[in-house]
Amino acid sequence: MKTGIKGIRRVSAAVVTAGAVLTAGAFAAPAQAATLPTPTITAAGGFVMNNSTGQSLFTKAADTRRSTGSTTKIMTARVVLAQSNLDLDSKVTVQKAYSDYIVDNNWASSAHLIVGDKVTVRQLLYGLMLPSGCDAAYALADKFGSGSTRAARVKSFIGKMNTTAKSLGLTNTHFDSFDGIGHGANYSTPRDLTKLASSAMKYSTFRTVVKTKSTKQKVTTKSGGYRYMEWTNTNPLLGTYAGTIGVKTGSGPEAKFCLAFAATRNGKTVIGTVLASSSVSNRTADAKKLLDYAFKK
Repeated sequence: MKTGIKGIRRVSAAVVTAGAVLTAGAFAAPAQAATLPTPTITAAGGFVMNNSTGQSLFTKAADTRRSTGSTTKIMTARVVLAQSNLDLDSKVTVQKAYSDYIVDNNWASSAHLIVGDKVTVRQLLYGLMLPSGCDAAYALADKFGSGSTRAARVKSFIGKMNTTAKSLGLTNTHFDSFDGIGHGANYSTPRDLTKLASSAMKYSTFRTVVKTKSTKQKVTTKSGGYRYMEWTNTNPLLGTYAGTIGVKTGSGPEAKFCLAFAATRNGKTVIGTVLASSSVSNRTADAKKLLDYAFKK
């Protein structure tokens, strides 16, 4: 059988092409998966985890004890919400001691509670978590502590905060105040605070409060009339980072600038904490960086 020149050329071309493919395949580098760069934050410590699984997504000095500022109030709320037979609509009369406390402590943020007003426990939780009211924290400690004197009740309440920390396995956490204005022994870590925030978020009332940007609450005055209290949330992520659901800011001369944060996207909830950031804007930037990173992991 005769083979034409054209046929030979076609066969040769096919062999050359096949050889080229084999040669290219032999020397081609395997595809490499892109590595997600770990973010750099200004905060001295940080921790982020998947809220559903508890998987750690980011750590930086995550177990180093630091002052916590008003992120302490997460535990204040957590202790209140864990009370048996809790009546969120029970009323508390605002005492002069609460407003005096604000005056006496330069770093005390205020819900501007007015002496003689009757506010509900639910309203105090808003006053505690949105404007970070130390007066609201004092009122809750006075209400839910045990003892015949205010000092005894406050001591009892702080004891409950530490008992709760122990029960949650927060081995690097201790409280000596109800609001974060500590006396030398008020500390936690990014990992512990994140676990605390995660525990608090299991309470529907807590979730409702901490995702609220602002609220207007009707309270009863001393004379039996009423007034409206307006509070705005100090958490800058609300309204600026899609999916944000909480949690709490904190600051102080020792604590610097802190933020416990949580957000949900596409069914995934990420929760974390940054401690001792260098400014309000930097703690916000730190949190956004860590959320972006965690949602990509």
